[in-house]
Amino acid sequence: MEIAKDRSKLAWGAAIIALAAVIAFGLAGCGGSSSSSSAADSGSAEDKVITVGASPTPHAEILNEAVKPVLEADGWTLEVKEFTDYVLPNTATEDGEIDANYFQHIPYLDDFNAEQGTHLVNVAGVHIEPMRIYAGKTASLDELADGALVAVPNDATNEGRALLLLEAAGVITLNEDAGVTATPKDIKDNPKNIEFKEVEAASVPTVLPDVDIAVINTNYALGADIPADKILYTEDADSPYVNVLVVKEGNENTEKTQALVKAITSQDVKDYIAKKYPNGEVVAV
Repeated sequence: MEIAKDRSKLAWGAAIIALAAVIAFGLAGCGGSSSSSSAADSGSAEDKVITVGASPTPHAEILNEAVKPVLEADGWTLEVKEFTDYVLPNTATEDGEIDANYFQHIPYLDDFNAEQGTHLVNVAGVHIEPMRIYAGKTASLDELADGALVAVPNDATNEGRALLLLEAAGVITLNEDAGVTATPKDIKDNPKNIEFKEVEAASVPTVLPDVDIAVINTNYALGADIPADKILYTEDADSPYVNVLVVKEGNENTEKTQALVKAITSQDVKDYIAKKYPNGEVVAV
């Protein structure tokens, strides 16, 4: 009889131990769920970060000083990655390394997609940077000597844009069918026998002292602090070369893209551009 009671006690003890193990396992499971929830929360926080590639001037300036505060007010964090060329920000956007880029105009974007097979799309027009002709060794367009050396960007759309500007300034005449991708081969009339020095767009300011005149993208002229008194001719205000915000195709309607478009086209950003660049170096659209 005592043996039976002992066995009964042992059985109850084992049951209690098993029940305790089940409860402990359940609590551990709840703890695991809490950890997973924290990770998810962390992931959500990470999703509030928008990374944009930009050239230093004026694009990164506009992003850091004007767009970032607008996004922060809406609960977003903006990270700006600066690039000093016109290729890497597009490939980084195509590869998903950054969410968007802001450095280029529409003709360049179209040409890049066609040449590189990328799938990048314009989601917002932001500003225009009128291209300008700057004095190097020669102080004015009227003083250009026979055989003068002129520096222009060497990428397809910016070189064509530069040649169209030189035509507007009366320096050369292009063939009637020459468009935004014109090259020196499309020149119909070159009365002063201009010679061209074709260099990467970002490098044109560095060769200005060595050439008679140069056609320079305003962002690079600003970055190089070229004095305003060296400006000889400015592109018309109705320039079609609007600088745009670009994302990879398929990301046009994501929450990040929509937040970025809202911020970069806001009145706060337009007011900043007008105040920061009062001499028309950058014009909001």
